Amino acid sequence: MTGQRIFFSSDTHFGDPNVIRIRKRPFGSVEEMDEALIANWNDTVGPDDLVYHLGDFAHRNSTNADAYIRRLNGRIHLVKGNHDDQTVALCGDLFVGVDMIRELEWEGWRFVMFHYPMRDWADAIRGACHLFGHVHGTLDRTPYGRSLDVGVESHGFRPVSIERVVEILGARPEHSRGLPPELDLSGELAARVA
Repeated sequence: MTGQRIFFSSDTHFGDPNVIRIRKRPFGSVEEMDEALIANWNDTVGPDDLVYHLGDFAHRNSTNADAYIRRLNGRIHLVKGNHDDQTVALCGDLFVGVDMIRELEWEGWRFVMFHYPMRDWADAIRGACHLFGHVHGTLDRTPYGRSLDVGVESHGFRPVSIERVVEILGARPEHSRGLPPELDLSGELAARVA
């Protein structure tokens, strides 16, 4: 395929020694993790492609996130996560853009991107989808409407293409503003009040 493709990723946590232990990532060291993430990224993303990275690019205290950015294929647009303040302060100019929240329209699909998962988002009831990170795959078994964790733990430690995102989200039910049955406690609350 020629031309620019679009990908999404989140929570790479380059250089972060804690994420391997806390998230039980299958790597023996930070160096092994970083090299695997870079190789997977570059095997997936071409030089002209665009990647929306939905936060936590590198370790929160990283002073060398620029070294990772320079090794990765494609142009990266960062949607800030809770670990990105130092990265943005030191090398934010290496990203094609930096936002707290970002919206994208593509071939009739609309995406609302934010580091954190949301229960409701702009135009959700009109078909807009929500892409997020932060939770390291912990919500994969209980997706909410047309929302998707694009973090590396959820997609084989590599960015996920927009075509794959559409395939996944197209199979999910559209968003509704009512509570899902497993969270509807109205009967339980009514019994407490009575």
